[in-house]
Amino acid sequence: MYTQGLDAAGADARADSAASDDEAALLQRFQRRVDAEEKIEPKDWMPERYRSTLIRQISQHAHSEIVGMLPEGNWITRAPTLQRKAILIAKVQDEGGHGAYLYSAAETLGVSRDQLIDQLLSGKAKYSSIFNYPTPTWADVGAIGWLVDGAAIMNQIPLCRCSYGPYARAMVRVCREESFHQRQGYDIMLRLSQGSAAQRRMAQEALNRWWWPALMMFGPPDADSTHSSDSQRWKIKRFSNDELRQKFVDFTVPQAQFLGLTVPDPELRWNEAAERHDIGAIDWREFEQVLKGNGPCNAERLAARRSAHEQGAWVREAASAYAEKRRARGASRAA
Repeated sequence: MYTQGLDAAGADARADSAASDDEAALLQRFQRRVDAEEKIEPKDWMPERYRSTLIRQISQHAHSEIVGMLPEGNWITRAPTLQRKAILIAKVQDEGGHGAYLYSAAETLGVSRDQLIDQLLSGKAKYSSIFNYPTPTWADVGAIGWLVDGAAIMNQIPLCRCSYGPYARAMVRVCREESFHQRQGYDIMLRLSQGSAAQRRMAQEALNRWWWPALMMFGPPDADSTHSSDSQRWKIKRFSNDELRQKFVDFTVPQAQFLGLTVPDPELRWNEAAERHDIGAIDWREFEQVLKGNGPCNAERLAARRSAHEQGAWVREAASAYAEKRRARGASRAA
């Protein structure tokens, strides 16, 4: 009996060892494919951590697009002209489409859209901290387009080369539309900065409100980022948080100068030797508080999403019933 037990244990150990060797070989082959710039597709083998990292990042991105509709949607009926209303409606509609693309990309990794939305509505899932700030004036809509969408483009253009195929392909269209969003925001700020003293003041105050939160959008400093090393090794991300933040600063400061606006950072300096702008310290305590749910509009944003989800239940039920009816009709014809 004891001998049989020992033999079984030895067999289990050998099986575990073989499985470990197989996984090591799969990992090496996977990394070679990534290093060779091959796209990883849904049915390909991938490490579980790669899968979970993608689900976290893509779902957070999708949630951010959906919640991001709220601050600007609030201004559709109050936009100053019919043209501005039409542009803003188109932009908010785009954001909803981006969320749909991204939820679809996440579903290819084996997670359902219902699961992802439940995580958002329960407060378990994160979305970009930037959308937990208020939009008290029309200039805030301009600042969001210029700064927030500008930062998003800086983040997202490298994602068009992400190693995971469905995410990379979704980002091609998203980035094209985000470039339109950034331009409409900058156009609003340009018109205001060329307007009356009150309009110029409005534009400056909006820049003051959104500058630092926009810099926080890129995530914590590289030394404090828990996911960056894996994401860069697997070519999900191509640049670190700090690299992207620096690119954004160097790109945006000249735009602010052209508008005649002052970046609200007294320590902002052009570093001649490094050929870049040096900035002051970011208050990461504020970032952490907003992520924990203590931002100015955290509760308001989630309450709005929960309300919209409840009010839209009949649409989802009708769509499901229609899909089931079509499936049953197709099955009967096939029979």
